[in-house]
Amino acid sequence: MNWKPNPYAFAGLALMSAPIIAQAKIYVSAEQAQKILFPNKQFSKTPILITEDLQNKMRSASSIRHPFQGDRIWKAADGSWFIVDEVVGKHEMISYAVGISPQGNVTGIEILEYVESYGYEVGEAQWRKQFVGKNANDPIKLNQDIQNIGGATLSCKHITDGVKRVAVLYELALKNPALASKSK
Repeated sequence: MNWKPNPYAFAGLALMSAPIIAQAKIYVSAEQAQKILFPNKQFSKTPILITEDLQNKMRSASSIRHPFQGDRIWKAADGSWFIVDEVVGKHEMISYAVGISPQGNVTGIEILEYVESYGYEVGEAQWRKQFVGKNANDPIKLNQDIQNIGGATLSCKHITDGVKRVAVLYELALKNPALASKSK
């Protein structure tokens, strides 16, 4: 009896031992996202101090545990805001930007960087446009006023919660910065 190895078995073993590597996909830079969300506006960086009290209020409104970083906020002369945030997808961080009108309504969101192997559909314009017009008074909840994408549930949930967090940030700290500084 002459043994011959099955070439498919070796190919399967090679695939099993190969590491699965997620490729980071950079959709747009923060500067490009600013131009997309606010084509004719100039922004100046306006970092704010995120107090523990503010962080806690944002957490309770959104359920996002990852701390918000107050150094990625820009303001236009007309009172529009451009805010970069990040949330966990399933395992990796998703960077995204939110445009906020002077009245506190979301003007749009852009995905900046997505590293996950699945769920990249959150980058599609059709899904992202659900957020336009929302503000801190809206639920901004997955499967309530924001539709889910099958196969991208965690990314959808976390981005949705992140947008809620940014809307609450506007309401508590950006809408009237003088009141926010008095509550410190």
